Amino acid sequence: MKILSRSSLLFAVMIAGACQPVVSGPTSAPTPAPVAAADSARMRADIAYLASDRLEGRRAGTPGNDSAAAFIERRYQALGLAAMTPTSYLQPFVARPAASAHPGAPELLPTQNVIAMLPGTDPALRQEYVVVGAHFDHLGRSTEGALDPEATDAIRHGADDNASGTAAVLELARMFRAAPTRRSLMFINFSAEEEGLLGSAYFVEHSPVALDSMDAMVNFDMVGRLRNRRLIVYGVATGAEFPALLDSANAGRLTIFGQGDGFGPSDQSSFYAKNIPVLHFFTDLHADYHRATDVVSKIDAAGEATVVGIGERVIRDIADRPARITFVRVPAKPSTAASSSSSDVYFGSIPDMAAGDIRGERLTGVTAGSPADAGGIKAGDVVVEFGGQEVTDLETYSAALYSHKPGDVVQVVVVRDGARVTLRVTLSKRGG
Repeated sequence: MKILSRSSLLFAVMIAGACQPVVSGPTSAPTPAPVAAADSARMRADIAYLASDRLEGRRAGTPGNDSAAAFIERRYQALGLAAMTPTSYLQPFVARPAASAHPGAPELLPTQNVIAMLPGTDPALRQEYVVVGAHFDHLGRSTEGALDPEATDAIRHGADDNASGTAAVLELARMFRAAPTRRSLMFINFSAEEEGLLGSAYFVEHSPVALDSMDAMVNFDMVGRLRNRRLIVYGVATGAEFPALLDSANAGRLTIFGQGDGFGPSDQSSFYAKNIPVLHFFTDLHADYHRATDVVSKIDAAGEATVVGIGERVIRDIADRPARITFVRVPAKPSTAASSSSSDVYFGSIPDMAAGDIRGERLTGVTAGSPADAGGIKAGDVVVEFGGQEVTDLETYSAALYSHKPGDVVQVVVVRDGARVTLRVTLSKRGG
């Protein structure tokens, strides 16, 4: 999952700023079981390799990234999927990350996407495609974008971000190889997502098939830490048929929090910008995001298998339905949040991205040693006031935070166990 500033909250702002959550709970509608069940042990093994010390965090332009690409390519070869060209599954490109560029000496990162195709079974529909994607790169030893800069050149393993999504796509490729769909499927593992969605941006400009032949793109980014049986799915309003398809595929297994807009800090954005309906499966932020502590031992493989099972059903329904998904351009909600792009103020909270219709902003965690932690903020608190400003949702929370500067002492009011608690917090500087 690409972080768009040094504040972990900006990720939340970018996703939530253009949509309101739509909560989908259990449904009584029966759904057929997947043709082949997702294999949690296989996915855990894949994550363990991709997030191993050997690959050093898979940053674009490194040997570990190349090794990860080769691993993915071998898996597609073993499954007998078609290569992008007659000779290779790889789509080489040079990533030029703007964030790490230096005047006169921009950083160049030679890397590659990995692409495989599974032809559809219906002669009338096989020239249409459903894209199933995930990025396989992470931060590696770089502190650029890391939320633990004090760890210097420690490996940021990226087990959840996004070895989990990569393993999900590989498992889906196995499942669909055993039972193909009417439309063709394209499995894409993107590189340089952490550098600014560069792999997916390159792909949509150099696609081996026409973009208007793509019925939908389904993205898996951070799907390895399912908690409280809650799954977040972005882009549900970009296809008119998506809400019903998700509800049917879920069949009451999880509580799905649907977010409407197709833009957000992951690779589905590149496709949505080209007027392609998108979905992004996500099991929420956590305290290990973009830190060296995002390791395989914290992965919930059984939970990921449940997510993949729902994803398989959704993808199959999209690929088998007689008509194409109806694309919807979702009106962007005007943002009232103060800009965080130039702000280095640091609080240290982890917002709950699936908080639903709670008034205020519920926190799923607090970073140890952060100003929030020192001030007594706890996981589960619902922030209702920050520095004298009312907080009703994630956007107003972020606006209140970014209206301050490092060193400010703010009064934070939270609801904890049904009671209002007032705390004083001294904000600090990111990385300081």
